[in-house]
Amino acid sequence: MASIDSSEVIQDLLARVDRLEALDQIRQLPPKYALSLDQRDIDALVNLFVEDVGVGGGQRGRPALKRWYVEVMRRLKGTAHNPGAHVIDIETPDLASGVVYSRNDKEHEEVWEIELMLYFDRYERRDGVWYFQRRAPLYWYQMPLLEPVLGDERKLRMGDEPREGAYHQVFPTWSEFWADLEYGEAPVRVPAPAHQFISDLRRGEGFPRPRT
Repeated sequence: MASIDSSEVIQDLLARVDRLEALDQIRQLPPKYALSLDQRDIDALVNLFVEDVGVGGGQRGRPALKRWYVEVMRRLKGTAHNPGAHVIDIETPDLASGVVYSRNDKEHEEVWEIELMLYFDRYERRDGVWYFQRRAPLYWYQMPLLEPVLGDERKLRMGDEPREGAYHQVFPTWSEFWADLEYGEAPVRVPAPAHQFISDLRRGEGFPRPRT
């Protein structure tokens, strides 16, 4: 009977514990984001991101991100972000990707707006702490409360012309389903490897860059 290498067993257990702790920390990030955003603690919000977070326009860092969020959130009276289902791929001990559903309510001066969206996230661990590296919002619809919009109009954004929000567009699976009339008869695809569920749905494409 082959002997069991106790050091390998210990290392395997340590790796599993590390992964569980990583998942727990990462799962806390979206609700912390929602709470700090809705209560307008923008300092707490930006501290959830890596220190050198990209902000756009060549700007980087938490101070620049804070200025951006303050400008955006002063346009709204109140908000309620409700994160839902959360799928996470652990890629390396210090990098992960995630997709989070979010159903949100926004109070404008004269109307309430509701929206349904996904956040496509990238997470990074630095000095033992997990942070958002970046977030890409993928909208399905935005509309005034009690005034439902359908069809192409469901992509309405308050004050803008209706447009696509990338909710389906960043996942090739959506177009594959509708384009293949024999989809239901095709063989079932081989399951994705462990911790590659999102990458499999994306067909190996990189981090999405939707218009925001």
